Amino acid sequence: MHESFAHSVWRRFKRHKAGVVSLIILGIIILTAILAPVLARHDPNAINPAFSSAPTGEYWLGTDQMGRDVFSRLLFGTRVSLTVGVLSTLLATSIGTVLGLLAGYFGGAVDMIIMRITDMIMSFPYIMLILVAGVIFKPSMWMIIIILGLIDWPGVARLVRGEVLSLREKDFVHSSEIAGMPKSYILFSEILPNCFAPILIFGTGVMAISILDEASLSFLGMGIQPPQASLGNMLNGAQSITVLTSMPWLWLPPGLMIVILVVCTNFVGDALRDAMDPNAVE
Repeated sequence: MHESFAHSVWRRFKRHKAGVVSLIILGIIILTAILAPVLARHDPNAINPAFSSAPTGEYWLGTDQMGRDVFSRLLFGTRVSLTVGVLSTLLATSIGTVLGLLAGYFGGAVDMIIMRITDMIMSFPYIMLILVAGVIFKPSMWMIIIILGLIDWPGVARLVRGEVLSLREKDFVHSSEIAGMPKSYILFSEILPNCFAPILIFGTGVMAISILDEASLSFLGMGIQPPQASLGNMLNGAQSITVLTSMPWLWLPPGLMIVILVVCTNFVGDALRDAMDPNAVE
């Protein structure tokens, strides 16, 4: 019986133990973030009488300097980080995919213009672009999503362009051209599906970087603004030596959550790369 591509990918993916465990962990974190309003024991912005309280039965991860429940803020902060990571990755991937398809298929002046814009963006220090954009525009979650999406697309565009340069010489593309099929059909129905695997794998890396970038901007005060919780601005409130040495419940939970999200996303990406490799040994 012939095995479908999806079943083949899943069978090979399951061999990557770190990838499977990471996928399960990410699934649990995503579920808890979605259910944050239900799971949170307190309003994440509510100020309680217990200031800088250590973890107790009432406050599972303690409270911060303003008396806000760290556990509730962690749930909502994780939701923000995941939202930024997913939406900015979708935006960057969409822009990069369309521009990469156009550059690789049409070539000539179209390719030159798109690639020069790509080279120009990639020539600037990445973190500098993010910081400058964060200073210029009013900080908010949606602004961060747009900034990251508009900065992260060049890598996707170059990847897709390389794939298209190879695919456009294939017989199935020439057959569609000879049959007089519209260019849009050839690009999005014939070529794009064959680029899906590398785009998906690259997207996991973009998502991990986006989560780190949001945390960095919020930590520096140019991202998500208080009182809205984010993993970055939770760390921002734990910069003093006193907090670092005697109040670990203020910085360990958000710090560990960032590490877990980034590491698990990268492991899933590695597992997908191995599972979708057409030359993988069965």
